[in-house]
Amino acid sequence: MQDSPTSRHEFWVGQRVHSSGDSRRIGTVKYVGPVEGYSETWVGVDWDNGEGKHDGSINGVRYFHAKSERSGSFVRPKNLNQGISLLEALESRYRSDSTKDEEDEMYVLSTSNKRVSVQLLGKDKIHDKLSRFEELTSASLSYMGVSSPGVPCDIKTTVPNIKELDLTGNLLSEWKDVGTICEQLPALGTLNLSNNLMSPYKSELPLLKSIRVLVLNNTGVDWEQVELLGLSLTTIEELHIMGNNISRILPVSSSMVHGFDSLRLLNLEDNCIAEWNEIMKLSQLRCLEQLYLNKNCLNSLFYPDDGSQHESEVTCYKPFQNLCCLLLGDNNICDLASVDSLNLFPNLVDIRLSENPITDSRRGGVPRFVLIARLAKVQILNGSEVTRRERKDSEIRYVRLVISRLHASPEEIKQHPRFSELKNFHGIEDEKPSIGASGPQTISSGFLSITLKCVGASMGEKSPLTKKLPATTTVGKLKLLCESFFKLKFMKLKLFLQEEE
Repeated sequence: MQDSPTSRHEFWVGQRVHSSGDSRRIGTVKYVGPVEGYSETWVGVDWDNGEGKHDGSINGVRYFHAKSERSGSFVRPKNLNQGISLLEALESRYRSDSTKDEEDEMYVLSTSNKRVSVQLLGKDKIHDKLSRFEELTSASLSYMGVSSPGVPCDIKTTVPNIKELDLTGNLLSEWKDVGTICEQLPALGTLNLSNNLMSPYKSELPLLKSIRVLVLNNTGVDWEQVELLGLSLTTIEELHIMGNNISRILPVSSSMVHGFDSLRLLNLEDNCIAEWNEIMKLSQLRCLEQLYLNKNCLNSLFYPDDGSQHESEVTCYKPFQNLCCLLLGDNNICDLASVDSLNLFPNLVDIRLSENPITDSRRGGVPRFVLIARLAKVQILNGSEVTRRERKDSEIRYVRLVISRLHASPEEIKQHPRFSELKNFHGIEDEKPSIGASGPQTISSGFLSITLKCVGASMGEKSPLTKKLPATTTVGKLKLLCESFFKLKFMKLKLFLQEEE
């Protein structure tokens, strides 16, 4: 990307820059001035990707503090780019012709591993439409080096109908610039600012009535910034704040988060939240339907038995009244009490618990069928639909598993709050052990009655056989028995289970 006409190699501390030869190599200016032993002016940069040469000191002299031991380096001003304006990026992305190098890269490999060039049908027509900015409704300017809005009034007159704008990985850092862009795009509903390192929110943003989806992943914002931004985002429906090292949720005016009256989805994945009490501060967001908490540090969770302490402030809504999707994958949840508490959420049907100790069989976790049986309302578990058939099979299997354990440890019943309900619902009788207090039971009490029917077309008519087999008979053993019963040696058998339904 070429330097903008206004680029004069004048740098200041805190400025966001990228390498002249690579718009994805982005960093923050930490020092501008001389370096002992070297001529002329140098710019000390702390690179986002951590790929530098030192920590801000060289030959025993410290010039700045980098975020890690090898994320800093000194660069000549001519090798850094200060970025371009939003409109310059739009011109470059949508009105410039593709270069010969870009055209050469448009190919697929044949079966003989030879390059076959790709010709885009209707490319000129598509390019022509995109180049008419007044018709442009969606624009992606990711990693284009955008550092400023440019002349504000030019934005509104040039691209008046932009509804979706992706500014991922640019050089924006000031909220006033973001406010200017939003104010000049009255139709803008979705804005992605991921991987722009935003400075703390200082001045007041204009009222951003049209923004409904805001993505602030890896931007360095904390919850205090989110609350301040919320005052301007009066119609926000989706807020994504992944990867911002958020560990605490700090409401401004009370112990609970209020406002965000239209917020349906909140994405807090890949942060550092360890205490469920922090999450409870979100429980009065009455429109919240989806809460993403994957990749945090949560050890347990709960739903308050008496919600009054969470209902007393301003409203009387039940905690997480409309929450239907809760993603908790890749945390540290290790207790079944946390799993059982999910039943208390009024409308929760979509749950993710994968990559937690409680679901890791290598660490004593429980299998999927146990989770389904314990979670009465779950319809989607770990991204997979729970069918009626799977629920029935899981609940029956779970009840029989618990029954088998209760003979040895009757007090374990306390750890299975749904056991009695499921046992009665499915009409499952207790299985009596073969040896009881009054002596040996009848041999038949441990047997199951199974009807075997041979259905192979080439085997002739064979009468069904009803056999009583031990409940411990494996599928492999049953196959061997079928070979014997029906005289089917040297044949590959398949077993099918036919139930009354």
